[in-house]
Amino acid sequence: MKVIICGAGQVGWQIARHLSGERNDVTVVDNNPDLVRRATDTLDVQGIAGFASYPDILDRAGARDADMIIAATHSDEVNMVTCQVAHSVFAIQRKIARLRGQSYLDAIYSDLYRRDHMPIDVVISPEREVAEAALRRLAAPAAFDTEQFLRGQGTLLGIKIDEDCPVVNTPLRQLTDLFSTLKTIVVGLRRDGQLFAPDPGDQIFAGDSAYLFTESNDVTRTLEIFGKTQSKQERVVVIGGGNVGLAVAKALEGRADRVRVKVIEKNRASAERAADALDRTIVLNGDGLDAALLTEAGISRADAVLVVTDDDKTNLLAAVRAKGMGCPMAICLSNDPSLVPLMEPLDIDAYINPRATTVSSILRHIRHGRVRGVYSIGDAEAEMIEAQVLSTSPIAGQRIRDIEFPEGVLVGGLLKAGRYVKPTGETRVEEGDLVAIFAMSDDVPEVERLLQVSIDFF
Repeated sequence: MKVIICGAGQVGWQIARHLSGERNDVTVVDNNPDLVRRATDTLDVQGIAGFASYPDILDRAGARDADMIIAATHSDEVNMVTCQVAHSVFAIQRKIARLRGQSYLDAIYSDLYRRDHMPIDVVISPEREVAEAALRRLAAPAAFDTEQFLRGQGTLLGIKIDEDCPVVNTPLRQLTDLFSTLKTIVVGLRRDGQLFAPDPGDQIFAGDSAYLFTESNDVTRTLEIFGKTQSKQERVVVIGGGNVGLAVAKALEGRADRVRVKVIEKNRASAERAADALDRTIVLNGDGLDAALLTEAGISRADAVLVVTDDDKTNLLAAVRAKGMGCPMAICLSNDPSLVPLMEPLDIDAYINPRATTVSSILRHIRHGRVRGVYSIGDAEAEMIEAQVLSTSPIAGQRIRDIEFPEGVLVGGLLKAGRYVKPTGETRVEEGDLVAIFAMSDDVPEVERLLQVSIDFF
């Protein structure tokens, strides 16, 4: 597949890294020559320096025979015009654009993206994706990572294993004997900084981070078995009243269980905009690092604080201060992956990486075959892939134990005729099943081959 990626920032670079690693023909376009050079020096891609919306630049990038274009520059308007040029001049079949402006995303203007208007096949909104990720974190406060699959019936949980975990030092194969009705599979373990797919004989040790795939109805019981207790989030303080914070506050306002939310926003204009858009939420104008303002917001009585300003270091410090003032749970937004190792020593419970969230969302739309969902784990170390099994797939009709999966691949769960099934070696994978697969990054191409990858499915 020939793909043009416009924008060589972190998102564009990560997408190029994924696709070039799977032997696709990738060309990266950016008006910053240094970013283009970084991509061509570190990845097996071609690079063009120039403005992605210019027809002559796209022509040089090979647009005449490209299968797909991904417009992920920092400008919404450049991304939109790039897709228009790609359609009108070069007839590129699949066009994906990253758009941030909330007005562009309003459902009442959705006709804008029809082929005879502004021909964009898939619109990705980083702020909306990040807001949804934040809400998932709040819904499962005992987990540092969470994502839903299989039409909401399957859930991936990332949890830290503590000393008092009831199943610590227990071989994984014994978990089925101990909890025969529990529909949970340990699909990944991180130990001493290394992520791997465990064998049935592996044990869980204190200090590990475990990725569990479970039936959504079993989430609470799963967390209890692994030594975690779920607490209800009744009071939440959101620091940062921009697009992300506002979207989260709106969603929490709309819940039936009436979560009490307070928003702190430093910029007066943004604070006034948030106050106008929200009905029951108190908006405070001031610095989220100000201890007096945090006290006024009732941080010591809050169940959680969510820090989503546009400055990573502010987010880190505000989360630490909130925890120090008595808030039991802190979640912060971090664009910089180099700050992630600081989270645990600073006692920050969970973080959201907007770039990883956006990358996962884009990957969901560019995988071959019937792949319906992709979630990037860690620093693009592994993926959770949801796919529909095709009749032509090599795995159709086979028992899981007979499928030649690579060592770094595990099946987390299946949906058969709308019913969730916990996989065993005897489970037979049938045409039409939805399957959720954990795969280390190096093994993703082989998983896609087993899902009968072909350009014909585009």
